[in-house]
Parts: sequence; C-alpha cells; structure tokens
Amino acid sequence: MLTYSVRRVLSLIPVLFGMTIVVFSIIHAIPGNPAQIILGQRATKEAIATLTKQLGLDKPWYIQYFHYLNSLLHGDLGTSLRTRGPINQEIWPYLAATAELAVAAMLIAVIIGVNAGIISAWFSKSWFDYIAMVLALIGVSMPIFWLGLMEQWGFSIHLGWFPTTGREDVRDPVSAITNFYLIDTLLNGRYDQFIVVLKHLVLPSCALATIPMAIIARMTRATMIEVMKSDFIRTARAKGLRMFWVVYKHSLKNAVIPVLTVIGLQTGLLLGGAILTETIFGWPGIGRYLYDAIGYRDYPVIQSGILLIAAIFVLINFIVDLLYVIVDPRIKYSK
Repeated sequence: MLTYSVRRVLSLIPVLFGMTIVVFSIIHAIPGNPAQIILGQRATKEAIATLTKQLGLDKPWYIQYFHYLNSLLHGDLGTSLRTRGPINQEIWPYLAATAELAVAAMLIAVIIGVNAGIISAWFSKSWFDYIAMVLALIGVSMPIFWLGLMEQWGFSIHLGWFPTTGREDVRDPVSAITNFYLIDTLLNGRYDQFIVVLKHLVLPSCALATIPMAIIARMTRATMIEVMKSDFIRTARAKGLRMFWVVYKHSLKNAVIPVLTVIGLQTGLLLGGAILTETIFGWPGIGRYLYDAIGYRDYPVIQSGILLIAAIFVLINFIVDLLYVIVDPRIKYSK
C-alpha cells in the first residue's frame, strides 16, 4: 500500500508538468493583447508597447513559459496582469467559495442519490423505481441555468424563503478567517450569521447537485441490482436478517466501488464546472474569477486557476484509489 501510494504520488509529477504545457499553450493561443484590454480602446500604440514590455509579453513564448514554470516550482502562482496583485492571495477566497459550494452540493447528491438508488434497486420495477429513474433522467437533462432561474423565481421571489444571489448578507459581512463562511461564522461565534450563510448556500448547492445526484442514483441502482442477485444476499435474506442490514451492510458494501468512482469524478467536475451556477447566483467562486480573467486576457490568473483545478481533480482521483482499499480490503496494491 505504501509503495503504491509513493509510486502514484511520483506519477503525478509528469502529469502536472504536462498540464502546465497544455494550459500555457492553449492560453497563449487566445487572440488579443492583455495590454490593449487593460488600457482600453483609446490607448496609444506607445502606451500599449510600454505596458506589453512591462508585463513581459514581448518575450518569446518559451522564455515566458520558463519564468512561469520557475515561479510554480517556488510556490508562486504569479502576479495578475489586471490587478497587479499576487495570485496566491487573490485566488484563495474564490477557491474556498467554490469548494464550499461543491462540498455542499456533493453532500446533497450523495445522500439523496445513494439512498434513492438503493430503494429503487430493492423495489425494482415498482412505482418508486420508475418515478426515481424518471426524475434522475430529468436531473441529467435539465440545464443548470434554467433550474437556477426557476429556483430563484419560486423560492426567492415568490416564496421569499431564500436569498436570490450572493454568499452573505452585505449589510453584515462575515469576518473571514478560513474563507469558508460556514466555518468562519462558527469560529466567530456568530450563529445568526451561520443561518444567513446557510440560506445563501441552499439554492446554488441544490442546483449544482442535480446532475451528480442523478448520475449517482442511476449508478447505485445498477450496481445494487447486480449485487442483490448474488447468492450471499439470498442467503442473508433467507436467514431472516432485517432489510436494513442486508442492504447497507452486505449489498452496499459490495456495490460501493463503482459508486465511489462516480462520486470522485463528479466532485472534481463540480470544482471546475460551477461557473454557470456561480454566475446565476452571483457566487464569488473560482469560475467567476476565471471568467473575468479570460475577458481581460489575464494569462497568469487563467493558467494558475486551470492548473489548480486540474491538480485538485488529479488529487481527488488519487484519494479515491486509496479509498478502494478501505471500503474493500480484498483489493491489494502490491505493485
């Protein structure tokens, strides 16, 4: 296990190195001069040339890449071309906001999706199974932006239960410590703020959870149906074990590997694919941060943001591989 873990960690190095090359190449293929965008349409050619030189954009691409890679190796994500501030400090609040949203969405998706899949498998071809699978199909097919707008219209404007946009009450802002607002409100002892932040989180997390929830439900149902056909499940039921123990102790334990894989993949996708949800609900996350950076051709921000999301995605897959051994001791990583 230890040898496998070390080997996997070492294998991440060339993967991340390849990501830097791909991201750098794609970003610099985008047409447009950041200096032109920063100075505006009325800027003179001399001013644009001066700013281009100051930003180092007049140098050959391989020199720019060398400086970029050298900064990464020293833990420096670079400096924003637009704000001239260090990206290390700028990006963390946005990344924390997206992480908080993604974790909340995944908790909803896992709790509802897994249990819906289990019940559908146990009562296969029943009315609950048909309804659950139809809802799962709708969840996969429904556009996030439309669902978000309907949530705002129904639960915010019509019923007034939840805030329409934002992450906090701007009249009583959260004192940021970790930039995870639910945690920060508890650390500050502001339990009233905790409820406010939680209300802001409900609608965007529910909208973001629909697709992974549907995928997890369908995968759980499919794997549970296969496991329930096994002889050891028939034996457990013949012994008179309660349905709860048959399902959650015996069936789910043997069906969890494919479900765990899907959960890991969907978690990584949520971190990088929340831009629509963040735009609709005015959520100050990494997706909005990168979207604004693309508009300003802020190369260092775009490169660092995409690379950071890719690194997190790879790390999540690595963690899922290690969890396989925990949930199923029969799996051995000996090589």
